[in-house]
Amino acid sequence: MELTVYLAGEIHSNWRDEIKEKAKALQLPLTFVGPMENHDRSDNIGEDILGEQPNAIFKDDAASDFNNFRTQVLMNKADIVIALFGEKYRQWNTAMDASAAITLHKPLILIRPASLHHPLKELSNKANVTVETVNEALKALSYVFES
Repeated sequence: MELTVYLAGEIHSNWRDEIKEKAKALQLPLTFVGPMENHDRSDNIGEDILGEQPNAIFKDDAASDFNNFRTQVLMNKADIVIALFGEKYRQWNTAMDASAAITLHKPLILIRPASLHHPLKELSNKANVTVETVNEALKALSYVFES
């Protein structure tokens, strides 16, 4: 059995590479998908498709349409969603993706440091599993494959 995992979260660090490398080392049969990780491409996709927009608000709105489209398609194909909340960035997209996973009844692993327990308590309560590290998330994924 192979599972597809949607990796929701900030696109500024290498946490996705860490998960992919560790999953490969554990020989977990997983395929990973997620948001556009090229920040410039993500910000400019609306204008790349629709042409120059009249101002920054319209540019952001157009890009959001295509990014939300991509997220919906890939998340609908995913078997599991992992949403990572870190300390450094405001994570509006991560919260939106985690909420979408819950709404779609996708199994959700929430990764968040203990320091974010309070601000994420409701979201954490709706997730199937809440952990503090990538390693703990991988242990949860590994458990799925145990016989």
